[in-house]
Amino acid sequence: MKIIILGSGQAEYEIAQLANQKLFIEAIFAVPGNADTARLKKVRNVAISMHDNTNIQQFMEDEKIHLCITDAASSKALFEQEGESEAAIPPSSLSPSDDNSISYAQSGVSIDEGNSFVDRIKPLVKSTYRKEALSSIGGFSGAFKIPKTYKDPLLIAATDGVGTKLKIAIELQQHHSIGIDLVAMCVNDLIVCGAEPLFFLDYYATAKLDSNIATEVIAGICEGCKLAGCSLIGGETAEMPGMYQANDYDLAGFSVGVVENNEVLDGSNINVGDCVLALPSSGIHSNGYSLVRAVLEHAKPSLQQAIGEKTLAQWLLTPTTIYVKDILDLKKNIPIKGLAHITGGGLVENIPRVLPANVAVQINSNSWQVPAIFQWLQQQGNIEEQEMWRVFNMGIGMVIILSAEYQQQALQQLKECGAFVIGNVIEKDNLSEQCIIS
Repeated sequence: MKIIILGSGQAEYEIAQLANQKLFIEAIFAVPGNADTARLKKVRNVAISMHDNTNIQQFMEDEKIHLCITDAASSKALFEQEGESEAAIPPSSLSPSDDNSISYAQSGVSIDEGNSFVDRIKPLVKSTYRKEALSSIGGFSGAFKIPKTYKDPLLIAATDGVGTKLKIAIELQQHHSIGIDLVAMCVNDLIVCGAEPLFFLDYYATAKLDSNIATEVIAGICEGCKLAGCSLIGGETAEMPGMYQANDYDLAGFSVGVVENNEVLDGSNINVGDCVLALPSSGIHSNGYSLVRAVLEHAKPSLQQAIGEKTLAQWLLTPTTIYVKDILDLKKNIPIKGLAHITGGGLVENIPRVLPANVAVQINSNSWQVPAIFQWLQQQGNIEEQEMWRVFNMGIGMVIILSAEYQQQALQQLKECGAFVIGNVIEKDNLSEQCIIS
């Protein structure tokens, strides 16, 4: 019996290793295979693209191959069974001897599953539509009218992902909040420029589409869009066997906003004496998760253990706060000079991005209580204090800089958001850094 395995990952190697031990397996062809499969006695790596169905079909006919394996992870059980006979493999798993044609589904991409997924998310997507969203343009692109209230509109664009927080969502099988994170990471960057988010697009890539998981992710994206007041007008779902492990997926988000040309926030008028306010984060948000996961691997804690008012699992997947509506409302009443979305790099690297070269900010770290999750991470990982401030938001998700005369008015308006004063703008002089935390 001859078999062909499509893919070059660990799962494909493992099934090749199992098949290599079976006496009834005469030859194994790996497309394209890897260095590990090449070392197995019965295996021959074949330099054909695993997506080149025509050449794969011809190769199977030429070599008289009986079985084509397109999903190594789910097919592994066939070769783990005891017995040295082809009878151990169900006939339904074998390609017909007189017809070795390969379908798109056999190569790992299900058009039917994709169509079912699209039908399931249509009402979710439609629920995000603003009146400017044009849903009848067609399926190849999305369209959106610039609101008529803008006299000299400037479009602002942002794109982002959620990093390795995805790994934790996948491991815990909780996918809704990660969709909110994706929107937050993009629209919070737009609002820093003073832009109102208009629409959002997503990219979802996976080895094998599971419409239940994907629908949960999109439902989270739609919730995030509603929180930000923008429309989800398009997206791409890419099913790519061999690119990801069986249950893995990746996300990217893209958002466009609008602001009056003369109202762009660029920080150029920030002056010495200005007030620095902060809006609290909900926790870790979506940055620093490679370090978080390293701490988890080191400490091996129970995810259900209590850390302050939440369990560790809750802290890990609490979605990023979306600050859009609160900032837009504040902007209507108070002249904001600068905003900083506190992402990777923390306060020390993100605040300087909006400062003129001649000023710095003095931050009083005693002006707020750092959330318990950061203290736990630092203790469990023995992380240096400076590293904590350079990686995590430490409890602050958005920084607002404005004239000191508007401080009390701003605090009153942002009272429900939990806003507080964290510092002020000072002369940079001979300081080596533009964000001094004391």
